[in-house]
Amino acid sequence: MISVIIPTLNSARALPRALSPLVDGVAHGVVKQVIVSDGGSRDETLEIADAAGCDIVAGEAGRVAQIRAGVTLVKAPWLLFLPATSVLAPGWASDVERFMAHPNARERATVFKLVFDGDARGIDLAWAQFRARWLKLPYAAQGLLISRALYDSVGGYGDDIARRIGGRRLHLLETEIVAQREAVRESSGV
Repeated sequence: MISVIIPTLNSARALPRALSPLVDGVAHGVVKQVIVSDGGSRDETLEIADAAGCDIVAGEAGRVAQIRAGVTLVKAPWLLFLPATSVLAPGWASDVERFMAHPNARERATVFKLVFDGDARGIDLAWAQFRARWLKLPYAAQGLLISRALYDSVGGYGDDIARRIGGRRLHLLETEIVAQREAVRESSGV
C-alpha cells in the first residue's frame, strides 16, 4: 500500500486535479493515505485537502522540507511523491501494482512518463523524456514511487535522490503523468 505525499503552496487551483485520479488508487486498494504537506498556503489549499480526507502537515516552504515533513506521517510501506501540478493518467494504479509485485520492487524506485498539459510536443518534452529514460534524471513533476526501505537506505528525500537511488534501480513506468510545462521548467530533478 502507498502513502501519497503532495507538497503544496497556494495550490487550490491545481490540487483537485491532482487528487482526482487518486480515487482510482483507493478503489484498487493501492492508496492507503494521502498527505498534503503545506508550506504556508494563503488560499483554500488546506480546506480542499481537509474536505478530501487528506492528512495535513504544515511547515517550512520548499519541496524538500515539505516532503520530509510529509514522510513523518506515513503509514504505508510505499511512498509516492506527487506534485500538486501533476495529474496521473487513467490506469496508473494497475501499473503501480504491477511494479510493486515485482520480486525486486522494494530495491527499486519508479517514475511516470512525463507529458505536458496541452501541446505535448517540442524540444522540452523530448529533453524531459530523454533525461528520464536514458540519463535516469527525472523531473520532480514525474512523481516518484519508492519503498520506505529504499527511501531510508538512500538517506531520505533531497534534490539528488535520483542520483542516490542510481540509474540501475530507477524504473520508468509507461503510465503518463500530465504536468504543466511551466512547473517542469521551475523544478529540478526528483
